[in-house]
Amino acid sequence: MNLRDLNIIFIGAGNLAANLAKALHSKGYHISQVYSRTELSAKTLATMISADYTTVPEDIINSADLYIVSLKDSAFEELLPKITVGKQQALIVHTAGSIPMDIFRNIMPRYGVLYPMQTFSKQREVCFDSIPFFVEANNTTDLELLKELAQTLSNKVYEASSEQRRYLHLSAVFACNFTNHMYALCEVLLKKHNLPFEVMLPLIDETARKVHELSPKQAQTGPAIRYDENVINKHLDLLADNQEMQQLYELISKSIHELQ
Repeated sequence: MNLRDLNIIFIGAGNLAANLAKALHSKGYHISQVYSRTELSAKTLATMISADYTTVPEDIINSADLYIVSLKDSAFEELLPKITVGKQQALIVHTAGSIPMDIFRNIMPRYGVLYPMQTFSKQREVCFDSIPFFVEANNTTDLELLKELAQTLSNKVYEASSEQRRYLHLSAVFACNFTNHMYALCEVLLKKHNLPFEVMLPLIDETARKVHELSPKQAQTGPAIRYDENVINKHLDLLADNQEMQQLYELISKSIHELQ
């Protein structure tokens, strides 16, 4: 079968699903239906990719070739029995970093994972060309299909086991979610003293660029490397009115110093 002839259905219309569905649609894939619990999300995405939509699990079309499940972890197990009924001929995959592939075992004969490791927001479209995809399947034929599918979007496609993917997801939390939280704390401090967050953007950009050429350990700068207690203590004093940030500053400073 030509990949472009696949009849694809998206189960979920969140940040990742919206970006992935639009990317596949732009490459000429036919997405016939979108399911979401929320009508606005389902309808909005479906309109963008010329698909039908439903908010009723039992109304998800049974005749598709590929079902891409992109749901919150908490909703996954609850909905799984409903969304798989009558679809035994199809390949079903999920897009999660933290859910093992074997969640489909004993439910579907053909299953796998299509995990694009990136941070996604509906408000911002991303270019998939360099986004790493990690694929897994319970048989070699479907593994090759998922590889080929991912390669039409990205030039970085890897096989990864469920165990490896758990650590990928954990590592991504440190690299992305925790880092972004530091930006948020930075913004809190700046606003408190009438300074704009935008003054930090050149620093943030250069920090990100450096790790394309140096290891993170080599790129590390700041008072914590040498554990300059004079500077560190002054900073801790400035945070005296925010005990949580003070403790976080001290903990991370020690971690930086100990890793060197």
